[in-house]
Amino acid sequence: MGMSVGAGGGRGGRGHRRRGRHHALMSEINVTPMVDVMLVLLIIFMVAAPMLTVGVPIDLPDTQAKAMNADTQPITVSVNQAGQIYLQETEIPIEEIVAKLQAISKTGYEERIFIRGDKSADYGTVMKVMARISAAGYKNIGLVSLQEQGQ
Repeated sequence: MGMSVGAGGGRGGRGHRRRGRHHALMSEINVTPMVDVMLVLLIIFMVAAPMLTVGVPIDLPDTQAKAMNADTQPITVSVNQAGQIYLQETEIPIEEIVAKLQAISKTGYEERIFIRGDKSADYGTVMKVMARISAAGYKNIGLVSLQEQGQ
């Protein structure tokens, strides 16, 4: 006299219970994939950002000087190997350098000015640029170089 209880078919079986209960749709956003994508984008931008800084291509000389801490971005004057003078990334003649500096300096004669001279550039041209800037009244003038490796 064996009888199996709850084994398929009939009204009391599993099929009936499934039809009676409605599954609610999941309306929550799964945040984990979004966080993963954002972290990947953050890493990509962190790696790519230093490569996006464009400037005048100059081969700077190596020195043993320590790096400077900078709170504000200085004005950069560059002299390339051919003796061309650039204010930030714009080429200018040496006669216009003081007028352009006065136009873009935010703190007047206290503005920090970095002079970048290619190591194979004419030393006289670099000194002429520095002398004109100094004679105009600017006192925060610095020469930019690379740190020597292996010291």
